[in-house]
Amino acid sequence: MSNDFKPTNVLIIGGTGTIGAYITSSLLSAATPKPYTTLSLFTRPGWDSDPSSQKTQLIKHWQSQGLNVVTGDVESLDEAGFTNVFEDGKFDTVISCLGRATLKYQPKIIDAAEHSKSVQWFLPSEFGTDVAHNEKSAQEPTHVGKLALRKHIREKIRRLKVTYVVTGPYFDMWLYPTPGYEQAGGFVPAEKKAYIVGDGEGKVGFCTMWDVGKFVTATLRHPAQSFGKALKVQSFIVTPNEVLSEFQKQTGSDFEVTKTPLPEIESLEDILWDKKSDNPQPNPLATFVTLRRIWARGGTLYEKNDNEVLEVNQENLDTLEEGVRRYLAGGYKGETFGVKARA
Repeated sequence: MSNDFKPTNVLIIGGTGTIGAYITSSLLSAATPKPYTTLSLFTRPGWDSDPSSQKTQLIKHWQSQGLNVVTGDVESLDEAGFTNVFEDGKFDTVISCLGRATLKYQPKIIDAAEHSKSVQWFLPSEFGTDVAHNEKSAQEPTHVGKLALRKHIREKIRRLKVTYVVTGPYFDMWLYPTPGYEQAGGFVPAEKKAYIVGDGEGKVGFCTMWDVGKFVTATLRHPAQSFGKALKVQSFIVTPNEVLSEFQKQTGSDFEVTKTPLPEIESLEDILWDKKSDNPQPNPLATFVTLRRIWARGGTLYEKNDNEVLEVNQENLDTLEEGVRRYLAGGYKGETFGVKARA
């Protein structure tokens, strides 16, 4: 691949998912000149079978903005099938936005990209927590899948250029408490309650979900600076106590605050992961509690992030104030991506 490579035909896999929708929307609304010539979405056949569904309306809205649609099933399509998809569409860049439940399909997809004649650049679904932050990261049960993919890439991928866009926790989601385990952190404005891990003074590096889309867009504008790297990007770095203050400022109310020491969170983790059992049956919510402990212990902090590498200026990113305001207005669960509700 030449050093002057620029993405031309970009394919997004998982682009209607929780974070994928923000990335797709951001790429479609990118300023001219856009960092691609064509943008396509890989989605299941029958996506338009129910005209009233949120997904159908969203994709049709995106089509009006220039999005192309390619159909196929991530689970059933084999490596050769994906290679055909890539070559038929002449896709040179693939962005995977697969969620945690479908990450297991990434190896066959990236192998297909490696063996295709068209794909030059692959961005795996690494958005979120840094799975290689420090020497303890490899022992975290939440990191197993992504670490396995990185090992697969190191051992199997030779031709393809790969970039990880590591965003840390999504601020929009971090604000929501884990149901039944609120002590692991979160805010409930309707009840004027806040749940904080530790003393609330530890800094956490966040990305808002809209800024994840901005950073992916910026990555596509900087291929040479991004090839072969794990880019650490952040919207802002704040403490939970600063977030609490912003909530109280915007609502004009004091919150009832519950602070849980980190050792208690770690004990809760042991229970949820069923670590004392000979045949562990982890609680599905164990992941969320572990991630919150990792973030509280500094697993999002760096001497310097890579925002400058991508030439993303702080004034173009969301602020703590904007993140809290958006949450109070309905949060990411109420985001419509510009689709007008039907009467």
